[in-house]
Amino acid sequence: MAEVRPDELRAAVEERLHGLGFDARTAGLIGDHYLDAELRGAATHGLERLRWLAGEDGIDPRARPVLFERADGLGRWDGNGAVGYVALADALAAEADDRPAGARLVVIERCFPTGRLGWFAERAAANGLVCLLTATSPARIAHPDGGPPALATSPLCLAVPGAPPAVVDVSMGRITFGDVLAAAAAGEPLPAGSGVRPDGSPEDDPAEILAGRAGIRPFGGDQAHKGLALAVLVELLVAAVSASPGFAAVALLAAPRSDAGRRVRDLLNGRRFPGDGSRARREAALARGSIHVPDDLWDWIRR
Repeated sequence: MAEVRPDELRAAVEERLHGLGFDARTAGLIGDHYLDAELRGAATHGLERLRWLAGEDGIDPRARPVLFERADGLGRWDGNGAVGYVALADALAAEADDRPAGARLVVIERCFPTGRLGWFAERAAANGLVCLLTATSPARIAHPDGGPPALATSPLCLAVPGAPPAVVDVSMGRITFGDVLAAAAAGEPLPAGSGVRPDGSPEDDPAEILAGRAGIRPFGGDQAHKGLALAVLVELLVAAVSASPGFAAVALLAAPRSDAGRRVRDLLNGRRFPGDGSRARREAALARGSIHVPDDLWDWIRR
């Protein structure tokens, strides 16, 4: 495992993205997304995704999202061939510049992949907006009783301005698809009970999920029907407000009326608040001045 300084890692990642055709701004944006995930201990959404991006066909690094409908309380965007990281970041930045008078629903169609939603929502909160954000992706989650993968991992994220901002970011699988990729790369089994075969029996081989022959079980243990219900909620919401085929992201933006994060923190009376662990890991990594990167991945990035 290599120990790499954040500035050295950022420069190498951006250089790799330049080689894929991304300009300085978009390379910096995508690189920051990956680096932030690594700093927060969310490696499943970090640098390994750069290897995926490098091998993906049909992505135009010069493409940008296009606003195609504006109405009261609504903004509709087309990803327009841009990679989802750029499409979602640019659309939300433009919406923040044109602040809603009340609340606004923002739909970004043909938007994939979006990565870690907390990164986008926290940027909106830094611009003074409450941001409720979700997105769809390929089918990964199966019904807890079995059947084929039917639903996305269905992330749902809320960021509220504050000092620090409150950021709650969860997905509906017992594990993420990134965890499946990591287990497959390491040659390790999945955590017990996290995969489910079509007949409803457990599956611990990540290759079976990668091949679509098994799915990720919804979170919740013996209450997994609740995780399933939330995954269905996300799928219904995004599908209902998106007209184009393909994956999409949906955000609700609004100006805050109170310091809601502080009020809920006070109710918890010093106990761990969602997102605190992620922030603490980021601060610790920056204080240490290094990030752990697998040797083969670091060699590939610098190649």
